[in-house]
Amino acid sequence: MSSPEDPHLDPPPLSSDPQILIPPADDPLPPPVFASAPILPQSAENPVWSGWDVLVIAGLILVTLFFVQLFTVLGARHFAFPHASWMEVAQKPSLALLSELLTYVAVALYMILLVEGKYHARFWQAIRWNWPGIAGVTFLGIGVLMLGLLLLDRVLPMPKSTPFDQFFAHRSDAYLTAIFAVTLGPLMEEVFFRGFLYPVVARRAGAFPAILITGVLFGAIHSPQYGYSWAVLIIVLVGVVLTTIRAVTKSVASSFLAHVGYNGIQMILAIWATDGFRHMEKAGLLLFCRCL
Repeated sequence: MSSPEDPHLDPPPLSSDPQILIPPADDPLPPPVFASAPILPQSAENPVWSGWDVLVIAGLILVTLFFVQLFTVLGARHFAFPHASWMEVAQKPSLALLSELLTYVAVALYMILLVEGKYHARFWQAIRWNWPGIAGVTFLGIGVLMLGLLLLDRVLPMPKSTPFDQFFAHRSDAYLTAIFAVTLGPLMEEVFFRGFLYPVVARRAGAFPAILITGVLFGAIHSPQYGYSWAVLIIVLVGVVLTTIRAVTKSVASSFLAHVGYNGIQMILAIWATDGFRHMEKAGLLLFCRCL
């Protein structure tokens, strides 16, 4: 029906040609734009500190430990052991543990000031502490399973005694060592090796070389207490396993728990085998491969 007065009301003519719909120029759904792939994966290690910072921390540990031990021995000989020789006082395990405790406190303060003061980052987040929650039990178990590495002492030429044996010569020293071995010792070692050192090396060389390098350096610092013997090879392997855990989980807390599990099972076995550190001769071939 049409109206002669208003031709706009006439219906459009029918056409047999197919109609082609042309979208408006301002299409609200533009084609997707694909971003180029990043040069480094998101999981790449990129700590806020540099390799020079790690070297400074390592030097600080050595220098601080030297002077703390020196003044600790001087004070102990003057006030507690006036009739003992310098060598006898210096070899007392309790004084060595005290020196390590004071050194670790000083170095820990420097690490926190470095990360939070110089680089304005949260310390635990920067080192990727990342507590694993209930899964931490798994890493404790992995640490216990690492005890199997001690089977290498049956095929490697191990010494009958090492300088570390003196830490278990007396019951009180043995208990102090056991407590240190599952608390401050593994904590500070994991923070330095897996928290500070590993990510710097991984950023430069990649994950696999960094795992090996960190493991070797981890074993190297324990060489003196094991008399530079083949026992150090076991410690290197332990360091490689711990660093692998850190690399895979992105969690220093996970490697710390595995470290505690490894040290802890050795201390439990030692306490059980020696009747509470009363009879160390009953320890037999039990080897304390990595405790401090």
